[in-house]
Amino acid sequence: MCPIIVIVTITKYPTEVQAHSAAGRVLLFGASRGLGLALAEKWVEGGWHVTATVRETATTALHELAERYAPQVEIESLDVTSPFQIAAMRDRLVGRKFDLLFHNAGTANQPDGTVAETSTDEFIKVMVTNALSPLRVIEAFQDCVEPTGTIGVMSSGQGSVANNTNGGHEVYRGSKAALNSYMRSYDARHRGEQRTLILMAPGWVKTDLGGPNARLTIEESIPGVVKVIDSLRGQTGLHYVDYLGQTVPW
Repeated sequence: MCPIIVIVTITKYPTEVQAHSAAGRVLLFGASRGLGLALAEKWVEGGWHVTATVRETATTALHELAERYAPQVEIESLDVTSPFQIAAMRDRLVGRKFDLLFHNAGTANQPDGTVAETSTDEFIKVMVTNALSPLRVIEAFQDCVEPTGTIGVMSSGQGSVANNTNGGHEVYRGSKAALNSYMRSYDARHRGEQRTLILMAPGWVKTDLGGPNARLTIEESIPGVVKVIDSLRGQTGLHYVDYLGQTVPW
């Protein structure tokens, strides 16, 4: 797979950005729409400085948010499945420090079906996007996170093996279960460090990925997600939790 490489730096980094927000600084991956966009908006409204990525080169709703809250929002163009683009963005952020890194970018498999019914190309796409890419991003940008900061990933309740009693959405479930396992390995390799690690299950939300029949609206999910992430600040180790703060069984 050879993605077209497009690297665009949308904004420059003025010196006053470093001290702009008393609330904190967040590095957010995948924020052009849906949950990622809602997260960016919630953090900005809370006084955070947000550096967020979009895959598209066209104007997105995040750009509109940046116009309303300049210079509180900075935008980077990034395809999280491209190691080259990840490395290039990391070079652009040399010397920057963030209180929170949160990886939201993900995908669902289309069309949905069993593992056996899924094409090899589709399986690879979902696994690379949902399981491999978040860890590549975390490994690349971990040094940009404060030693007592937080690293979070948007997982899913469907990544719980224990809760999988009805089946369905098999490839997506498997990708999130793999993500959870890889984050647990990351936690094991970094045991003893002071950072907080979070696997977040936002609930079944009405988005392009969640679909129109989902149980929750973005307005019902995202405030809880932000509140739970903030409440875990300073609690070291890996936490697999939902938007209500409840622990999700592995």
